[in-house]
Amino acid sequence: MQRLIYALVTAALCAALLQPGVWADPSKATVIKNVEVFDATGAAPWRGTVVIRDGRIVEAGPKAKTPRGAKVIDGKGRALLPGLYDVHTHWSPRGNPNALPEIAARYLAAGVTTVNDFHQAPEAFAPRRVWLENVPSPHVNFVARMSTPGGHGADWSDQSTTKWVFTPESAKRAVQELLPYEPDYIKVFTDGWRYGTSPEETSMNEETLVALVEEAHANGIRILTHTVTAERGGQAARAGVDIIAHSLQDRALSEEHVADILTSGLYYAPTLAIYEPRGSLDMENAATRQRVWKYGLAEENLRALFGAGVPVALGTDAGIGSLVHGEGTLRELELLVKAGLSPADALISGTANSAAALGLIEDRGTIEAGKRADIILVDGKPWETISDIRKISLVFVDGKLLHDAKKPAPLPPLSLPAIAAKPVIDDFEREDGRTALDTLAVTDLDFGAERSVIASARRPLPEGGHALSVSAQMARKTSPMAGIIFPLRRGSVAPTDVTGFDGVSLDLFGEGDYTLRILTLSGYWEASISAGKGWQALSAPFSAFKFAGNPESAPVWTGKDLLQVGVLASRPGGESAWFEIDNIGFYSAD
Repeated sequence: MQRLIYALVTAALCAALLQPGVWADPSKATVIKNVEVFDATGAAPWRGTVVIRDGRIVEAGPKAKTPRGAKVIDGKGRALLPGLYDVHTHWSPRGNPNALPEIAARYLAAGVTTVNDFHQAPEAFAPRRVWLENVPSPHVNFVARMSTPGGHGADWSDQSTTKWVFTPESAKRAVQELLPYEPDYIKVFTDGWRYGTSPEETSMNEETLVALVEEAHANGIRILTHTVTAERGGQAARAGVDIIAHSLQDRALSEEHVADILTSGLYYAPTLAIYEPRGSLDMENAATRQRVWKYGLAEENLRALFGAGVPVALGTDAGIGSLVHGEGTLRELELLVKAGLSPADALISGTANSAAALGLIEDRGTIEAGKRADIILVDGKPWETISDIRKISLVFVDGKLLHDAKKPAPLPPLSLPAIAAKPVIDDFEREDGRTALDTLAVTDLDFGAERSVIASARRPLPEGGHALSVSAQMARKTSPMAGIIFPLRRGSVAPTDVTGFDGVSLDLFGEGDYTLRILTLSGYWEASISAGKGWQALSAPFSAFKFAGNPESAPVWTGKDLLQVGVLASRPGGESAWFEIDNIGFYSAD
């Protein structure tokens, strides 16, 4: 029901803003004629006609006919290619851009029609899928995440975002726990080598990876891995991993490693764009020299694998660091060519190979009759000059024209519509562990290799009812913190309007100072509270919350775009914290 309400509201809102003609009637035939077609099947480019109806290519070839009444696009002087893929991206609030509609628009402008998002907690899958149904967007696959306790990928989230597994039994159980969220794929962090810039973290043993892959495959889910070392690359191959979604870059691959990877049939997406040394390079700096050295190994290992016949897919890691969505995909194609692939091979990597890697080649990835009409029209011949791929003219997804370089459509709203807040966020009376708002509370971690350890549990009270007990062992570092976060809507995707209330209230047990934190679409806001001995009823008016970022760029508080409310404790490194919460929510002064 919630998904239906989202769909109806956002469809009406977005339809009013979309440019007429962008979402054309798919039942009417669209014909692109007199165009040079790179169909990504391995055949030489050919000149002819492509006919689209009901979102599919119904005919394609030099002798294809134009149906009566079809909308005709003259492709003279241009090229038609399958839509591009990016199998490794992060639609992160810290990325560039950082809002879903803008990210989707950037990928469409870059000719990307299918993309994997590695960044979302499973709780966010359903609301984001609904959102995507109502904005111009490529196909977006949501990828669940797994790592090891203390390992890479588990250093910025709790298990609501990244499952932690360390044995074959826990790996199988974690896959089963993800199934209700319907993940499209699963990403696994298999090694803890942080590119040689920090100590080795916990890595996944081969037995656990094998069990994880087998359980996922038994449920029809493919596995991509964060694997960046040669030894772990061989283990991923032996475990039956489907895609290595990073470069192997700690040393040159041995013939044995190359043979293992080739024999396994896995695909290799080297994400060169995230590693490319950019800007002015100070070669006197040891870190810069190391980055250049590792990038050289990444190129060398790509050439070795490609030369041996390992199929290459296209991924970027865009949304991490400074790599820009969309632009990163186009740059990856150029870097594949720079590393030794021909332009045609790079294009096949970014289309047919990536579709095959994701198990989608029967549906899309090439220009053939029966395939999904995810296609791009380009000025130039990128199979001869790869930089021509930047001259994108038109982009079709499911046969719909979603991007016209000459007539860019306005962006739809940068968030889903807000709903009015309810007074109770949680009274901890639900036995299934979910909040009164039917959301999943999460622990708030201080990021990094050294992290505070947090545990929370629902506890019965002597006088009746329940409270949430939170305990933490603070990391031995400067300004550690720990706390609990309450999403106001599932996955912290859609905003909540609290203008009908005056502030946040809660019952708190645990002597000390605390921070109430509110996450909005514009950033974090914080207020300080203090508790004495015993249970106390505490509150903080919204006027007491101060923007946690740069005061000079602080946005205006509106109260109309809240995503989360949290309670945090800061204590000296090495010390412990303990507190209990009950009846957290919003209050009205009157």
